Amino acid sequence: MTRYSRQTRFQPIGEAGQARFATAKVLIIGMGALGTASAEQLVRAGVGVVRIVDRDYVEWSNLQRQQLYTEDDARHSVPKAIAAKARLEAINSTVTIEAHVLDVDRAALTWLLDDIDLIIDATDHFDIRLLMNDMALLRSIPWIYGGCIGSYGITFTVRPGETPCLHCLLDQLPRDQETCDTAGIIGPAVQMVASLQVTEALKWLSGKTDALRTRLLAFDVWSNTFQQINVQSLKQTECPSCGIEPSYPYLSNQTVRFTALCGRDAVQIRGDGQRDLEQLKQRLQPVASISAHNPYLLAFTTDEHRMVAFRDGRVLIHGEADPVKAKRLYHAYFG
Repeated sequence: MTRYSRQTRFQPIGEAGQARFATAKVLIIGMGALGTASAEQLVRAGVGVVRIVDRDYVEWSNLQRQQLYTEDDARHSVPKAIAAKARLEAINSTVTIEAHVLDVDRAALTWLLDDIDLIIDATDHFDIRLLMNDMALLRSIPWIYGGCIGSYGITFTVRPGETPCLHCLLDQLPRDQETCDTAGIIGPAVQMVASLQVTEALKWLSGKTDALRTRLLAFDVWSNTFQQINVQSLKQTECPSCGIEPSYPYLSNQTVRFTALCGRDAVQIRGDGQRDLEQLKQRLQPVASISAHNPYLLAFTTDEHRMVAFRDGRVLIHGEADPVKAKRLYHAYFG
């Protein structure tokens, strides 16, 4: 029996579809609950290249639903993309895993999308989704939206030129509601959204585009509700992202340097390029308690705050949701 024998026996995929998987390249933005579940399914299916990107590191609260991570990853604050790459390569050594520890912005997307056939949305940030939407439309790359909170999940496949885009659907999607940090989340909701996203991905990558779902799908696994909503009429000819004369408004927005992270009582600060973590550690040791140090980040605590400095120049300040106060702390410790 070959590795993919059960998958190729499924007639809509077959040997031809499996061969297409082997040469496909997928980008997954976010390696939290949805990202880890989707990545594992794609890697087990034999997708040739899976490019993963995440800005965060593994914490204890992630282990309940983010299936690729272990207690050791949380104990050592391993960046999610790095920990996920190690697990995925152990699952299928024939798949190429490209891992990037960074915060997605327009500049990053310009090269992250090189040679990509499909994008899977696994972020929890709508600003990044809108940026992703505009860049995908500009590059004519399909992408699969997905979100979940509590026991609720939602997903939609965006095909440039054929379906409404995220900008068209903004009024129909839940935004600025509760987050996983405030409302919680259960694993089955995550697994269901990821399975629906990956199923759409397999259809697209195997060339079976006629089987793609054309409706927005929403469900609640706890209250046993399931909806498929026909949103085709919402496609707008004047949409600034996918209309007749698109201006891609979210590609022109300037990156916010100080960003409060919703539901996390933390602020992210974008730095000015690469940071020497070893040098930073030596400088901070007299005034702070170092709690984690690896090639990708340095975590330390002060009297009232926990801070994490990343090699790419970013800093997370935990215990402070006010960007103005976070700015003062940033300058106090990083100049």
